[in-house]
Amino acid sequence: MTAQPETAAHAPEAPDDRSGPPPVRWPVFVSAIIAISLITAWAVVAPTHAEQVIGSVVEQVTAGFGWFYILLATVIVGFVLFLAMSRYGNIRLGPDHSRPEFSTFAWASMLFAAGIGTDLMFYSVVAPVTQYTSPPVGEGGTAQAAEDATVWTLFHYGLTGWSMYALMGLALAYFAYRMNLPLAVRSALHPVFGKRIDGPIGHAVDTAAVLGTIFGVATSLGIGVVFLNVGLNVIFGVPVGIAAQAALIGVAVVIATASAVSGVDKGIRVLSQLNVLLALALALWVLLTGRTSFLLDSVVMNVGDLVSSFPGMTLETFAYHDTTEWMSSWTLFFWAWWVAWASFVGQFLARISRGRTIREFIVGVLVLPFSYIVMWVAIFGNAALDRIRSGEDDAFAQAALEFDGRGFYALLQDYPAADVVLFVAFLTGVLFYVTSADSGALVMGNLCSRLRDAQEDCAAWQRIVWSVATGALTLAMLVVGGIVVLQYTTIIMGLPFALVLTLVLWGLWRALRVEGRRADTSAPRSRAPAPASEGPQAWRDRIRRALNFVDVPAATAQLLDVVQPALQDVADELEAAGVEAGVTRGLDQSSGAETYVELATAAAEHPFVYRVQVHESPVPTYGGRMIGNRDRYARLEVHLVDGGQDYDVMGHTPEQLIHDCLDQYERHLDFLRTV
Repeated sequence: MTAQPETAAHAPEAPDDRSGPPPVRWPVFVSAIIAISLITAWAVVAPTHAEQVIGSVVEQVTAGFGWFYILLATVIVGFVLFLAMSRYGNIRLGPDHSRPEFSTFAWASMLFAAGIGTDLMFYSVVAPVTQYTSPPVGEGGTAQAAEDATVWTLFHYGLTGWSMYALMGLALAYFAYRMNLPLAVRSALHPVFGKRIDGPIGHAVDTAAVLGTIFGVATSLGIGVVFLNVGLNVIFGVPVGIAAQAALIGVAVVIATASAVSGVDKGIRVLSQLNVLLALALALWVLLTGRTSFLLDSVVMNVGDLVSSFPGMTLETFAYHDTTEWMSSWTLFFWAWWVAWASFVGQFLARISRGRTIREFIVGVLVLPFSYIVMWVAIFGNAALDRIRSGEDDAFAQAALEFDGRGFYALLQDYPAADVVLFVAFLTGVLFYVTSADSGALVMGNLCSRLRDAQEDCAAWQRIVWSVATGALTLAMLVVGGIVVLQYTTIIMGLPFALVLTLVLWGLWRALRVEGRRADTSAPRSRAPAPASEGPQAWRDRIRRALNFVDVPAATAQLLDVVQPALQDVADELEAAGVEAGVTRGLDQSSGAETYVELATAAAEHPFVYRVQVHESPVPTYGGRMIGNRDRYARLEVHLVDGGQDYDVMGHTPEQLIHDCLDQYERHLDFLRTV
C-alpha cells in the first residue's frame, strides 16, 4: 500500500512500538466499566427501584429534550445531503491519490449487510400492527391507519438513522484516512478542541461513546433474546422466561469469547454473509407464496407516501397532542437507539470505505441498506396488516400486538412449508444475534484502545470483558422490566452521545471548510515538472529524462543522494528563519526499503508537508527505454498533506527540487492567510 503523508502533530509511532495489541486507554476503560458495573448491580439488587427511577428519568428526558432529539436528527439529515450535493462531495476519504480498497459490488454487499439485524425481524410485524391499532393521532383500525402504519415503521428505520451512521462513519474515515488521526470518536473533535482531545475531553467523549454503544447493543441483544426465546417456544416448546433468555445470553458470550481467543473472526464473517442470504430467501418466500400483487402495490405506495410526508414527519413533535408515551416508545427511542449505535456502525463503515469520495460514501450508505429495509418492512408489515384486516384471525391480531415478536412466527405459520420456514427464520435470527454480540464486544474494545492503525483491533481480553459486561447488562435490564426498560435506558444513555454527535458534525464542517480554502489557494493538482536544464539543449535533455524509465533501486538512490540533501537544505534554512522543520525518511514495513523522504513543519494545526515518494507505474506503451524485460518503472512522486500531486521529480537537480518545494510552501502560506 502506498504510504501517505503524516502530519507533524500526529506522526506515526516507531515500528518497534507497534508489536502486540494496541495500548488500552485506561481512563476510558475504567470509567466505562465502573459505570456499567454499578448500573448492572443496581438493577440486580433493586429491580423495582431501578424500574421506577428509569421510568421517571425517561419522562424528564422526553419532556425536556424530546425537541433536541427531533431537531438533531433533522439537522443531520440535511447536513449529509448537503455534503453529498456540494463541492465537498468530491473529497476522498484518504489522500487524493487513494482509490477504494474494495470493488463497488463488494462494498455495496457489506453496506447491504449492515442494514440487517434481529431487531428488524422483530419490529417488521409488531411496529406496523401497533401503529395500525394505536396510531399517534387519529383513529386506529382504519384504512388510513393501515397506510400510515408501515410508513411510520419505514420512517423510524429509514433515512434519518442512516444519516446518523453516515455522519459518524464519514467523520471517522475523514480524520483517520485524510488527516492521519487515530480511528477514534475523539479525532472528529480535533477541529473544535485541538490537542485537548488527548486529555480529559477526549476521554469523556470516548467514554460517552462506549456507554451509548453498550446500551444500544444491549437493547438489540435484549430484543434478540426475547425474539429467539419465543421462537424456541413455537418450534420446540421451550418455556418463555428469564431462564431460557439467560441461557441464550450465555451462548452469545461464549461465542464472542471463543471468537476472541481462537481467532475465528473469518468464520463469524462467513456466518454474517450466510444470514443475509437466508433473510433474502425468507422475504422472497413470503412475497412469492403470499398475495404478491398486493404486496408489490403496497411497497410502491409506502415509498411514495414516505417521500411525500418525510419533511413533515422529521420535524413532528406533536406539540398539540398528548403523545408522550408514544414518542418515548417510538420516535425518541429510535433516534436515541440510532445515536447509540452510531459509533459502532460508523467504525465499520469507515473501515470499508477508504478511498471513496464523500459523495459515493453518503449515497451508498443512505440508499443501499435502506433499500433492503424498505423491501423487508413493506413485505412483512403489509402481509401482517392484510391478515388482520381480513378479520378472519383474531388470534393472530392478538399475537402480533405482543411485544415479544411472536407475531412474526405466527405470520409465517400461514405460509407453505411452515415448519421449514419457521426454522429458517429462527436460524436467521440466531446468526444475526451471535454476530451482533461478537462485533459489539469488538467495537467497544476498540473504543477503549489507542488504535495505531485503522485496521487494528483491541486485545482479546478486552473483547471477552465487554462481551461479559454486555451480557450481564442485558440480563439485568430484562429482569428489571424487559424490552421496555431497555428502550428507556437507551433514550437516557443516548443523550450524552447525542451531544457528542453534535460536536462531531461541527468538527467535520470546520475541517471541510478549511479543506475548501486550501483547494481555493492551491494550484491544479497535476503540474508539469521543471525543465531539466537551461540553454539551447534544454528540450533535448527533457526528452531524454522523460523517456528514461528507471527501476526502484535507481529511484531510491536519487531519493537518498539528491532529494534528501535538497530538502535538508530547505529545512535548515527554515530553521534559521525561525520555522521549526525537519526531514524524515520512511520505510516500507514489508521490505525494509526506503520509500520516501519528507520535509514537514511542526505547526500543530496546519503543518506543511512535502514528501517525495517512490512509486511504481506501468511503462507507457508509446515508447521509451525499458529496463530488461520489465514493464514497470519507478517514479518519484510529490505528496502534500492532502495526498499525491500526480507529478514526477525523477531526474530533477537539487536546485529544481528546492524551487518546487518552495512553490508548494508559498501556496501553503497563502492558504494559512485565509484560515
